Amino acid sequence: MEAVATAHRVGPVIATLGGRFMLDEATTAGGAEIGLSFPEFYMLGRGSVLGDVDADVVAATFVYFPVPIVRMMWESARAKHAPDAIVEPYIEACRKFGRTHFATAPNLDELCALAERVINEASPIGAPLFAGWRAVALPDDAPGRLAQMLHVLRELRGGSHAIAVLSSDLSPLEAIIGSGETGTAQAQLFGWSEPYPDPAATASVRAEAEELTDRLAAPAFEVLTPDERVRLAELLNEVSAAAT
Repeated sequence: MEAVATAHRVGPVIATLGGRFMLDEATTAGGAEIGLSFPEFYMLGRGSVLGDVDADVVAATFVYFPVPIVRMMWESARAKHAPDAIVEPYIEACRKFGRTHFATAPNLDELCALAERVINEASPIGAPLFAGWRAVALPDDAPGRLAQMLHVLRELRGGSHAIAVLSSDLSPLEAIIGSGETGTAQAQLFGWSEPYPDPAATASVRAEAEELTDRLAAPAFEVLTPDERVRLAELLNEVSAAAT
């Protein structure tokens, strides 16, 4: 399988599996234990690897959130905890999700080995959240390790997608609304106010942005042979099917 085809095939699976822990009840409960609401734990947790930065830096990397929302949530959470102190609690929530939901999936060690090669060889340019999370040590157990690497891979593709969206003359809100049946719900979750744009008006541009995302993400998979790329896709699908 060609690298671009691999990026296209595994992208949705990585996006789903790598981000599911963020909305999990156990993750929300973990944030509450240290005094952070769901949006505070998400904002400070996901952005914690950026360090103790101004909210505009976080907004520049998150891309899809209204800047005032980022500033409000980041400053509110940062008033309670230093970002550096939240790196471990946030990624541990990710690992715990993997231990709960991926433990019965087959061939986890094989998948982890392939994913780690992709992560280690990928360029960090244009993907600051990927770069930050890649530097965090991985756990020894396969389910926790896989969950963390899926999170890292999701941030890698997210960097490519942000570049593709912005270079395609799509606004972040247009990209969200055009993402499918859940677009409106996502826009509301991210803090965007109505009225929302018509997704049909930007459908063709959105498709072009998705194609560009695949092309930008493809080089990371060139470290694998064509057969290994096929195997990576197969193993990710196995985890998706087995995830509880």
